[in-house]
Amino acid sequence: MDSVMGLKPAILQAIIEKSNLSQRVYDNTFAVMTKLKEILHELASDLDEELEESLDERVRIEYRDRGKYEAQFIFGENLLIFSMHTDIFRFSPDDAVWGSDYLSSEPENGFCGIINVWNFLKDSFEHKRLGDEGYLVARIFVNRQMHFMVEGKGQGAFSRAEFGRHHVDKEGLTDVIEAAVDYSMHFDLLVPPYESLKVVTAELFNTKLENSKMQTGKRLGYNFDVSEIG
Repeated sequence: MDSVMGLKPAILQAIIEKSNLSQRVYDNTFAVMTKLKEILHELASDLDEELEESLDERVRIEYRDRGKYEAQFIFGENLLIFSMHTDIFRFSPDDAVWGSDYLSSEPENGFCGIINVWNFLKDSFEHKRLGDEGYLVARIFVNRQMHFMVEGKGQGAFSRAEFGRHHVDKEGLTDVIEAAVDYSMHFDLLVPPYESLKVVTAELFNTKLENSKMQTGKRLGYNFDVSEIG
């Protein structure tokens, strides 16, 4: 019993330190999510105005606020979903990010909130094709000091070795959004292999099962792995 009671001060200290750290990282990440929403809203308005006379009236550029932790950006056939995870994560011990002095000297800098950026087809949601596939095109990491790092398609300006050099600002977040939009525009919907669709049941057509072979995705039927995200 004495040995257990002797751990109480250490337990209390750990609770204080970890809780305060997590709350600070959460607050910073939520602030970044809020800023992303502002930029997305502004970008949608600007693009819609500039392209008003050039686009078919059925083509939409639209921003949607989906609550505290999610925002959507619609452009053409594409839908980008910005989704903030409510938990805080630490980079794994074997991650190359620990090679920087910024983290090795202050390990608490390696605790981050994450905002994921997903690319879906707009029609997947409009037509309730719940089995359709979306792809992670970027992840935004935010730490206690309001530094951020991005990994994903088109995000060439960021690397693990540079974590700690980029402080969150409007210009940096705008670059992240524009890179995600640009990549998604050129990540085209491919024709699925004939073999994957050549047989279909009457039940499938009548019930439109969400887990059917007729689900749609930009790379359905083709290999798409983690290496394509980095």
